Amino acid sequence: MALPFRATSQGIIVEVWVAPRASRDSIGGLHGERIKVAVSAPPVDGEANDAVRAAFAKALGVPKGKVELIHGEIGRQKTLSVSGDPGLLSAKAKALVGNDNSRS
Repeated sequence: MALPFRATSQGIIVEVWVAPRASRDSIGGLHGERIKVAVSAPPVDGEANDAVRAAFAKALGVPKGKVELIHGEIGRQKTLSVSGDPGLLSAKAKALVGNDNSRS
């Protein structure tokens, strides 16, 4: 199984699958080859995208400004760039994937 993130010289690139309008915000496990992210925000006026950035910033322990949406502004499949120490960010992202081998 390929991991849904990769290290770069500036941080990591993360592939995510988003479920907007969830009952609560959560990150973890896999949906296909992407990290599952549930956010309570609706997919209107960029609210869900902002919530995804904020959730990843919190989960990875970085400021929200270090998380950038680089692909997938519209739609559930998104690609994020997270700036910071690639080794530390990769370890934290791997923990988000966990041992969930489901392909929801």
